[in-house]
Amino acid sequence: MTTAIIKSDSQIKADVLNELKWDSRIDETDIGVQVRDGIVTLLGTVGVYAKKIAAREAAHRVHGVLDVVDEMQVKVPGIGARTDSDLARATRDALEWDAFVPDEKITSTVSLGIVTLEGLVQTWSQRADAERVVRGLAGVRGVINQITVAAKPVDPTRIKNEIEDALERQAEREARRIGVTVKDGVVTVTGRIRSWAEKNAIDRVVGFAPGVRRVDDQLIVDPYA
Repeated sequence: MTTAIIKSDSQIKADVLNELKWDSRIDETDIGVQVRDGIVTLLGTVGVYAKKIAAREAAHRVHGVLDVVDEMQVKVPGIGARTDSDLARATRDALEWDAFVPDEKITSTVSLGIVTLEGLVQTWSQRADAERVVRGLAGVRGVINQITVAAKPVDPTRIKNEIEDALERQAEREARRIGVTVKDGVVTVTGRIRSWAEKNAIDRVVGFAPGVRRVDDQLIVDPYA
């Protein structure tokens, strides 16, 4: 039996910095990193909201990271910065151009660079796709996703079985360690997994299932489980 090697905070910090440098979406010189007891705090200023999300994702990918505290600020350059009206038009265009987003069912409100999405969609993945296309727009400082999922009622046992089958196909190692319960279209996933990459993979699998209105992710990331 192999004994897990527990990383020190200094090792985790070095790995996070290297991961930020490795990710071509991020300028690592804009971001500061602090680590305490496996919890990573990201500091600094970025010019695009999507880079803030990318930095979070990069930190979560590092083995040994338990949680990430995001204290990064998004400050859009003043010269040539988009107005809220510009962002509203860009948001509408982005929603319309994405084939997976039912744009006619979604409305947006833009205030000080923060985009709030509202509306009614049929699947959890459509809700996630709408947020994804908007947060990559230049000038966006944040996204508040208030879209409601009105999934058609499906037998809870059927949803549970389909999700477990999908996990076996796509995330076999994780499927042996997690539990899935379904009630009124809300899927709760529990258990201990070894990385945030596994956590994200499971969330994607669950979100694609028909009939899912919401995902209650109670997974615990434990690199040494």
